[in-house]
Amino acid sequence: MIQAVLIVDDDPIQRRLLDAQVARAGLRPVPCGGGRAAIDALRDGEAAQIDAIILDLMMPDMSGLEVMAEMRRRRLDIPVIVQTAKGSIDTVVEAMRAGAFDFVVKPVSPEKLRATLDKALRMRAATRRRSRKTSDVPRLDDAAASAALRPVLSNAAKAATSTIPVLIEGETGVGKEWLARAIQAHGDRALAPFVPVNCGAMPTELVESILFGHAKGAFTDATAHHEGKFIEADGGTLFLDEVGELSANAQVKLLRVLQDGEIDPVGSKTPTRTDVRIISATNRDLAAAVATGRFREDLYYRLNAFELRVPPLRERRSEIAALARGFVEHFVGVERGTRVRRLSREAIAILCGYDWPGNIRQLENTIHRAVVLGEGESLVAADFPQITTLITADPSQPLRPEESAAGQPEPREVEDLEKLWNGIERRHEAPAFPLRDANGQIRRMEEVEADLIRLALRQYDGRMSEIARRLGIGRSTLYRKLRAYDIAVD
Repeated sequence: MIQAVLIVDDDPIQRRLLDAQVARAGLRPVPCGGGRAAIDALRDGEAAQIDAIILDLMMPDMSGLEVMAEMRRRRLDIPVIVQTAKGSIDTVVEAMRAGAFDFVVKPVSPEKLRATLDKALRMRAATRRRSRKTSDVPRLDDAAASAALRPVLSNAAKAATSTIPVLIEGETGVGKEWLARAIQAHGDRALAPFVPVNCGAMPTELVESILFGHAKGAFTDATAHHEGKFIEADGGTLFLDEVGELSANAQVKLLRVLQDGEIDPVGSKTPTRTDVRIISATNRDLAAAVATGRFREDLYYRLNAFELRVPPLRERRSEIAALARGFVEHFVGVERGTRVRRLSREAIAILCGYDWPGNIRQLENTIHRAVVLGEGESLVAADFPQITTLITADPSQPLRPEESAAGQPEPREVEDLEKLWNGIERRHEAPAFPLRDANGQIRRMEEVEADLIRLALRQYDGRMSEIARRLGIGRSTLYRKLRAYDIAVD
């Protein structure tokens, strides 16, 4: 990826010279004609794409020192190389105190500029690595957490101080692996390996080799010694995702390891001791699986010493706006070709009104799609057509001011959501069934859902696979809802 250099100078001749020198260095020049233009170019979405700044100190509209002061206020940690026609010590000292990375005196030679830029870009890369490492550590004291999630985070913080096995339950996409990583990050094993394993994706015949490893020649394709996931996670945490999908045979082998603390690699003559903390996750009801004999009871109690249930996103609506804004910021930095920079309040109203059956993962994918396809700087309701047609609740209800958290709409924004929604309803085709009853009150969810299914049955001529796909549910779920709502199928 070509690194970008912001060139800030009110002299067009000097700008063109620097532009050519930066381009010859294999970098992407981004010219600006003054200090105010530079500040505009360093908006939140754009700042992440700038790797270094060449900044003239003497400009009529806004001096270089004022630009750096504004950057400090916005906490923009981008290396600044100041250029000045005055080579006095006082000028250099003043610029360095203001936060400059280095300085050059006009006219600067291409060799000097390239060397200075190289140092600045290396520092920018190191800063980004440190920032990424820090931001990747999940927090258990998230101020934006909803009332439904806060008790879960509190209990997770207690579990983090011990080595007790933890079982995390929750629907697909609610953030079970995120919570597991947070527990590890806040415990004594924070710097040790965190090794995730998708139990549902392991071929039955390879489970033992994947988890416990194998010796060279243990079987036909074992051409080399292989250390399994337990050895890889030694001293750290092994995260068994979708543990309920393990076969009966794999459950027996896992139980033996948890009881003895030793693994037997396939083909090895001696067992190996491991020190691994186990955190498991499932989107199934393991207690029900135990009752029906699909999951071993003794393994269940081994894994479920400390249980955490992550609530679905529909029970954490006050988090949706902050999550959506965070995803927009992330994908704007990743998708360099997009024009999108922010979410409009109208779009937030739409997103907060949807139930998100796929939870955070579905929200993330929806935002990613909108950022890629969006044609304006702000994402609006029209950028989420698949969501606007499925809204089943008034979006102003979940975001009451008293439930707002950091990063959520301000109370005055919350008060406007009803107006926004009314405007959205007017601009888009009105639904074929009412969302409110005769008294103007929001209808019950099951009533609206039943009407939506009836509408889909008519529109898609009873084609169940198409209906299920359009509604975003499985065919078995669709048939269950048809029975529950006593909907006849012609």
